[in-house]
Amino acid sequence: MSDLHSKEFGKGQKNLVKKIEDAQPDLIVFTGDLIDSRHFDAEVSLELIRQIVKIAPTYFVTGNHERWSGNFDALEKVLKENGIHVLRNTCDRIGKDKDGIYITGIDDPVSTQAIYEETKVVENEIKQALKEIKENDVFKILLAHRPEMLPLYSEYGFDLVLSGHAHGGQVRLPFIGGLIAPNQGFFPEYTSGEYKRGNCTMIVSRGLGNSIIFQRLFNHPEIVVLTLSKGK
Repeated sequence: MSDLHSKEFGKGQKNLVKKIEDAQPDLIVFTGDLIDSRHFDAEVSLELIRQIVKIAPTYFVTGNHERWSGNFDALEKVLKENGIHVLRNTCDRIGKDKDGIYITGIDDPVSTQAIYEETKVVENEIKQALKEIKENDVFKILLAHRPEMLPLYSEYGFDLVLSGHAHGGQVRLPFIGGLIAPNQGFFPEYTSGEYKRGNCTMIVSRGLGNSIIFQRLFNHPEIVVLTLSKGK
């Protein structure tokens, strides 16, 4: 899941929680913008968190709105108190027996600097997180809010990247796709679904809520359900 922006799906988030329960996940990830910095209401978002953590282990990474809010330190504390695994340029080993999977999460690099500066920040975050991986030839998942940095992610050997941020392009046009996305501008390249670069696959969620632009068109909110299968 991604980009809730404090949107409510039924009283107490019951509609969204039901969808997640029906998927019977082994793992839940949230790739940033749980809250909206412009209309900060953490309780609506925490209502969801308190319930989904009972369904499956849940991992979280920051988006730009957590950073912009100025309240992330307090929010991070509450998330951890509720059993959420908050990955901040760190990784965790999951999986069964010898079939280890490393799930890595990086902070959103939001800044007022030029894009090459943000790319350098992300590269340093990835390097910091990968220091914790001591095994060779393991499946590596990256949780990263920004999809437009796929070329960089693919350089560091991640098998799967889960991302959001683009809101599906906000308006989706037939045969064209998304119209506009943050940090990508008009007719963005990465907005929804699957993208490949080398041996790296990235899945971009259209997200759940809205922020600056409040209306979606031909672009329903979504949760993404993935099944990983072990190769021979």
